[in-house]
Amino acid sequence: MPSKVVSLANKRAASSKGRTGRAAARKDASVAPDMLQVLRARIGTQEIPPGAKLGENDLAEEFGVPRTRVREVLAALEQRGLVERIPNRGAVVTRLDLSQVFQIYDVREVLEGLCVRMATQNVPNESWQDLLDAFNGRMARLIKEENLDEYIAGYEAFRRRIVDAAANPLLAEMLDSIFEKTQVLIRRIIILPGRAEVGRREHIAVLEAMRRGDADEAERLRRANMRSARAYLERYQRYVL
Repeated sequence: MPSKVVSLANKRAASSKGRTGRAAARKDASVAPDMLQVLRARIGTQEIPPGAKLGENDLAEEFGVPRTRVREVLAALEQRGLVERIPNRGAVVTRLDLSQVFQIYDVREVLEGLCVRMATQNVPNESWQDLLDAFNGRMARLIKEENLDEYIAGYEAFRRRIVDAAANPLLAEMLDSIFEKTQVLIRRIIILPGRAEVGRREHIAVLEAMRRGDADEAERLRRANMRSARAYLERYQRYVL
C-alpha cells in the first residue's frame, strides 16, 4: 500500500479512536453526577445506613464507571460530610452524634430563616397562595388519614419552592447539605405524637406572612418552626436517635 494511503488510514483510525475516547469520557462525565445524586439520596434516606462501607469495586461495577471516577464521587460525598475515610476500612457513611445533630439544627434555624426572608422579597406575594391552600386543605387531610409519606413529600416540595425562590446558590448548597444529613431525622420527628399537625400550623403561619409580603415576620416564624422541631427532638431523642 502506498505510504500516503497508509498515512491517511492511520490518521483516520487515530481520529476515530480519539472520537471514541472523547465519547467515553463524556459518558463517564455524565454518569458521575448521576452516581453522586443516587448515593446522596441513598444516604439521606438511610437506604445506606450510617457506618456502612462504600466499596470502590462494588460501586464501579454497579454504575459502570472506572474506580478513579468512584474516588471522585466519594471525595465529593466526604466534602459534604456524608462520608468519612477511615484507615484500613476505606469510605464509610458518617454517623452523627447527639451534639452534632443539635449543632446542625442551630445552624439550620439561621439559614432557613434567611432563606424564607429572601424568598419573600424575591417573588410576588400571591405566588405563595397555592402552598397556603395546600397546607390548609390537602396537607391537613393527609395528616388525618395518617398518610405521612405524602405529607412529607408535600413538605419537601414546600421547602424546595422556598429555596428556589431565594435564588442564592451558596445558600441552597448549604441548606441541601444540611438537609441530606438530617433527612432521616426530619422524617422521624414528623411521626412523633402531634408533631405533624403542629408543624403544619407553623408552616401555615410562615406562608401567611410570606403571602402578606412580611419578610421579617416570615423569617421569625420559620426560625421558631426550626426551634420547635429541635425541641421535639430533645424531648424524644432516645426514641429518634
